[in-house]
Amino acid sequence: MYKILSKRRLNKESVEMEIEAPHIARKAKPGQFIIFRVDEKGERVPLTVAGTNPETGAVKIIFQQVGGSTMALGNKEAGEYIQDFVGPLGKPSELDQFKGKKIAVAGGGLGAAIAYPIAKYAHSIGADVDMIAGFRNKDIIILEDEMRANSTRCFITTDDGSNGTKGFVSDILEQQIQAGTKYDHVICIGPMIMMKVTCDVTRKYNIPTTVSMCTIMVDGTGMCGCCRLTVDGETKFACVDGPDFDGHLVDFDEAMARSRVYRAQEAEDKEHMCRLTGEVR
Repeated sequence: MYKILSKRRLNKESVEMEIEAPHIARKAKPGQFIIFRVDEKGERVPLTVAGTNPETGAVKIIFQQVGGSTMALGNKEAGEYIQDFVGPLGKPSELDQFKGKKIAVAGGGLGAAIAYPIAKYAHSIGADVDMIAGFRNKDIIILEDEMRANSTRCFITTDDGSNGTKGFVSDILEQQIQAGTKYDHVICIGPMIMMKVTCDVTRKYNIPTTVSMCTIMVDGTGMCGCCRLTVDGETKFACVDGPDFDGHLVDFDEAMARSRVYRAQEAEDKEHMCRLTGEVR
């Protein structure tokens, strides 16, 4: 069993938790993920590591309550326990190469929670980091102060213009490129359509781009094959070959089609969630 050390609600749907997992806290690096189960009957759900504290043994996760398991986790409080917390899984992001380089780290929606530790580490080793974070509206903006404190420049954009610049992450990125900013690399994390459009922009300017593929996943070890995707015409598995891939080589259309398979079931789980117990009826 793994103890919930702290809980903070970032907005109506998004929650930040610290889980006591000393072995993971000592080993996890930016870009890697964990898989949790709330209880013995729960499904296995992957979440990217949003931060660690090796001294306290805390592993930070940030998630959105969209399905049965994340609703149940979000209903837990500090001091309670969850059944399983396994990791670190996946390959760490290769960030040391960006020391002294000019990079853009783009995060869309909850992807900002994944992009933030990437930007923080790159900034700490001497990279010149532009952080670009996009959200639907001002009510769901997360980690703005943290992102601003760990980047050279931070741009916030909202779809409706209620905060920051009206538009999308890809719009801000292209505006900066056209204004003369010369990026050595772009790292993009968020909804697949956002990553696809951003890669369409960087492809025009021949800027290498890394994306983090949050695909459907079960075991996290490459055995089940659920997280497969096509990269440069070859089948890859996000859990062991990634989650980072060359965004210009990913078949996003196929990946997006696969990601929608369980959308109806997720909506049904959320509709039938008991708010008192956190159980799916």
